[in-house]
Amino acid sequence: MSEIFPSLGSKPKNRWNDSFTDRLWMLAFLLAAVLIFGLNLGGVALRDWDEGIAAQVSREIWRGNLNWLYPTIGSMPYLNKPPLVHWLMGLCFAAGGVSELTARLVPAMLTAASVPLLYAIGRELFPQRSSSIFSALVYLTLLPIVRHGRLAMLDGAVLFFLLAAVWCLLRSRRDLRYALGAGIGFGLICLTKGVMLGLLLGAIGFLFLVWDTPRLLTSGYLWGGLAIGTFPVAAWYFAQWLHYGQDFISANLVSQSFSRIWEPVGNHKGPPWYYLLEILESAWPWQLFYLQGLYFSWENRNFPWSKLVLVWTGVYLLAISVMNTKLPWYVLPVYPAFALAVGSYLAEVWEQLSVPPEPVKDEVEEHFDAISFLPHPAILAILAVVAVAGFLYFGSGLPLGGRNLSPERDLQLMLMFVALTMTMAAVLLHRKDRQFILVLIWGTYLTLLVLVASDNWVWELAEDYPVKPIAEIVRTGTPAGQEVFTSHRLPRPSLNFYSNRQVIVADAPTLKQKWQTLPQPYFLLEKPVLKHLGLQNAEIVKTADDWVLVTKK
Repeated sequence: MSEIFPSLGSKPKNRWNDSFTDRLWMLAFLLAAVLIFGLNLGGVALRDWDEGIAAQVSREIWRGNLNWLYPTIGSMPYLNKPPLVHWLMGLCFAAGGVSELTARLVPAMLTAASVPLLYAIGRELFPQRSSSIFSALVYLTLLPIVRHGRLAMLDGAVLFFLLAAVWCLLRSRRDLRYALGAGIGFGLICLTKGVMLGLLLGAIGFLFLVWDTPRLLTSGYLWGGLAIGTFPVAAWYFAQWLHYGQDFISANLVSQSFSRIWEPVGNHKGPPWYYLLEILESAWPWQLFYLQGLYFSWENRNFPWSKLVLVWTGVYLLAISVMNTKLPWYVLPVYPAFALAVGSYLAEVWEQLSVPPEPVKDEVEEHFDAISFLPHPAILAILAVVAVAGFLYFGSGLPLGGRNLSPERDLQLMLMFVALTMTMAAVLLHRKDRQFILVLIWGTYLTLLVLVASDNWVWELAEDYPVKPIAEIVRTGTPAGQEVFTSHRLPRPSLNFYSNRQVIVADAPTLKQKWQTLPQPYFLLEKPVLKHLGLQNAEIVKTADDWVLVTKK
């Protein structure tokens, strides 16, 4: 990397130069992150569930009077999560109107800001800048972070507040005043996604201090920061309890928080190794180096960075693995530790593959042969072959799932980048050329840019009917505030958001009963279902695709 970034090849001459170089790196990471997290942010519809729910709650906060304190959804109390991110999204709606872009802007930009924060954490932990750089680059090019960080969800904000708290905690080892920020970050996490996640992530910081810097546990700044951060959390929870009483306790603290430990929500369940499989499936290509990074951390467990990685990874993965509710985005808070582990290992590989060989500076590193743990080049070659096959397939128009595919040019371009990246990296890895790391980083970044620039980055939208045209016939064909009943198999919060109506799922007997008892019912039905129900005096109000909106004549 010193050939490309000269600052990595030599030590800075003084503290000012060192600080200036770090600022340049943080600016570069921020710009790269804003590009990948902001590109085409409003290009596709909001997905079910979390995006539709978050956007609807935020819109009602923006429109309401006391809704900022007592959030609602469909004019009913919203007791699921605290409203910090919903407040920020509501401000975006007020400033820029209601759209996909304004709904996703706050979570996306907070996630983008977490990238330079991870670099700053690395600078507090690692003696060499290269480990911080590789860690931030791995984090920047993780598909789960890019995908979920761009969505109108709460998890991107949690990542930002978590990394801000960790950075303050590490910085407080040199200046106790920064411990105030750690406590405030803890409070912001609780105001974003609830006290259960805040307690879990706070326990990680506490155990790290017990192992690494126990003297900080007696710092008044740390406990003062926790008091400052906890006060607004306690005030908000107390206000909800006063307003809603036991209903709030049952819904927020029990049903939506602690009960997820012992019982699954809906059908979201899986085996204890669910999240390990999630990392294996989603974190390409960096999971090829993850076990090596964890082993390297264990070998260096006397150093603060390895203590943080081991505590963070072990405690968090164990906690979410024993929970009965399993959702893919629950694993996101482990990815910063993942990036630190992989980044430290890649920096060690970079040093050991340096040409000419650089002297080993640390006795601990001398006993760790990072090169011998590298994945076989054949793995990257296989990935290249798979990408080539996908490139040809998506350009062929062959049938998939009973329908013919038109050529998917954006998918083809993405797969072409994957094939080129893996081919070049396999050749360089076979030659033991350390530039294979840069090829993987740059190729993965370009691939993700192509993905987010396309309409395929929210691929869940293809699993159901396009929501916006159906929402349009509901919005324009019904009176304001009208309840609409639908024959669809599942509720769609995004449909509620776009139509600004409550669309309620009902089976055939319920639909018939509503038709007979309500004076002016509105039904959103698939055309075959309309024929099957045989509704008397039915009048078709609007149609779109295979759906009809009907009411009584």
